[in-house]
Amino acid sequence: MNPPKHIAIIMDGNGRWASKRFLPRIQGHQKGVKAVRKVVKHCGKLGIETLTLFAFSSENKNRSNEEVSLLFKLFLSVLKQEVNKLNKHNVKLKIIGDLGLFPQEVQQTALDAQALLANNTGLTLVIAANYGGQWDIAQAAQQIAKRAANNEISADDINIDTFSQYLSLADQPKVDLLIRTSGELRISNFLLWEIAYSELYFTDTLWPDFNPAELDKAIESFNHRDRRFGERKDKAC
Repeated sequence: MNPPKHIAIIMDGNGRWASKRFLPRIQGHQKGVKAVRKVVKHCGKLGIETLTLFAFSSENKNRSNEEVSLLFKLFLSVLKQEVNKLNKHNVKLKIIGDLGLFPQEVQQTALDAQALLANNTGLTLVIAANYGGQWDIAQAAQQIAKRAANNEISADDINIDTFSQYLSLADQPKVDLLIRTSGELRISNFLLWEIAYSELYFTDTLWPDFNPAELDKAIESFNHRDRRFGERKDKAC
């Protein structure tokens, strides 16, 4: 198996997993956390450099206040419980998104967890929380506009490479493989810039049921793709 450097996953289907079992939605999210543990551990074994997980989109805040509150509490609980385990396995943590939506305790715990794991050299685990691809592009443009207003950058300096430097994943390898679970066939405003030439893999498996074997299937599919990045295979044609 030849694993990609960077895998991104839209973890979809927690609510449906719970509904099929006549359980509260939060139990689906809790079961989804267990799937995260398994996948993170497997990625570490495979030598994958970066795993980016879509935990909480900027649109999720439009859900019921009760569910959003429970998601905040779950996010806080997981951060506190998992940070030492991640440290033990040499995992580096990066959290991207507009954390201003979260309670102060969650924001501080996120900062503390990232600081604790900052010097680790194994898998980089990126958690996208209150994140949206459009938000990411807009905040990058805002940063560039402020620099331009201060005469720190000129319009002629702005190109694809320089713009990329202001995005949330500027310090990570390009996304090679994007996986979405639950059978939905859409991107849902996730990493819009970074997946320009990513390979896409969709599975009907609901996220709580996603496991290392399912990840291996996605990687096997990736290994059979002909990645041309917009170029012709035979440039003479």
